[in-house]
Amino acid sequence: MSISRRNVLQSAGASALLAGIGQSVWAQAQAPLENAKLITGFAAGGTSDTLCRRVATRLQPDYAKAVVVENKTGAGGQIAVTTVKAAAPDGATILQTPTSILTIYPHIYKKLPYDPLVDLTPLSVACVFDFGFAVGPMVPASVKTVPEFLAWAKANPLGANFGSPAAGSTPHFIGALLGKNAGVDLKHAAYRGTQPAMLDLLGGNIAAVSGPIGDLTQHLPTGKIRILGVSGAKRNRFAPDVPTYEEQGIKNATHSEWFAFLLPPNTPAPIVARLNAAMKNALAQKDVIDGLAGFGLEAQSSTPAELTELLKKDMAKWAPIVKQVGFTAEA
Repeated sequence: MSISRRNVLQSAGASALLAGIGQSVWAQAQAPLENAKLITGFAAGGTSDTLCRRVATRLQPDYAKAVVVENKTGAGGQIAVTTVKAAAPDGATILQTPTSILTIYPHIYKKLPYDPLVDLTPLSVACVFDFGFAVGPMVPASVKTVPEFLAWAKANPLGANFGSPAAGSTPHFIGALLGKNAGVDLKHAAYRGTQPAMLDLLGGNIAAVSGPIGDLTQHLPTGKIRILGVSGAKRNRFAPDVPTYEEQGIKNATHSEWFAFLLPPNTPAPIVARLNAAMKNALAQKDVIDGLAGFGLEAQSSTPAELTELLKKDMAKWAPIVKQVGFTAEA
């Protein structure tokens, strides 16, 4: 047997083996899982948790016979990311996270325990939303706009504070920009999700909260809070009477955000493809769209490649903003 013939036969044998392995992975990817879990880094009751629970019902039983939601709170959402980073790449563990944990944190943590572009497998965008700025009982009823709040905060430094769902999150930076642009020293209080911050707002323990619009509007019926502004480029359809920051003469605070689904690193392409199709189907269902709308979320989906490009674009966008605010965090 010549060397060339031996090489040809060896190559053919390897190709057949790889083909067999590929068929096995593909077959495994198409079979419904016994169990799957959606991991969120934020508390139950908030927008992130709500999104997970809505989607989980639609992934059953075709993708998995049972899909549960796990709230891995702490470290501003990092615990959820590291949990998924260390999980098996079998499609049974899915991360749902807001953009800031992937696109802002790399600029504020010197020793972030994950690389968003290496340690996760992008799956799909889930939804987009705006942020609002709400005040509670600590702030006089005469304060009806963001500039009026900033003027009140400047005159009342003990009340010049606001809460957000996490240090280094988009609403944290928006609140910081509001104060910085007006020359007001707004103290920031970080919480494990927006809902704990809202409880302190309702109780009069903090003056304001910067958070997802849906987390704020659900508390309007209490009559204890007022939303003074929204962060979108145009008025938010879930709070149409609230003017944007731009309308109130506030520059450089116009930002929307998106939630996304991601998988552990090195998840096989057939599993990614199957779950991406399942996610797109789930996010297109009327009950999911309407359910998310009740929390101020606009359902969307994307390909894994589109999500990858969005991650890269937003990471570049936030670099100069982080530098302007001057916030850094210890890993």
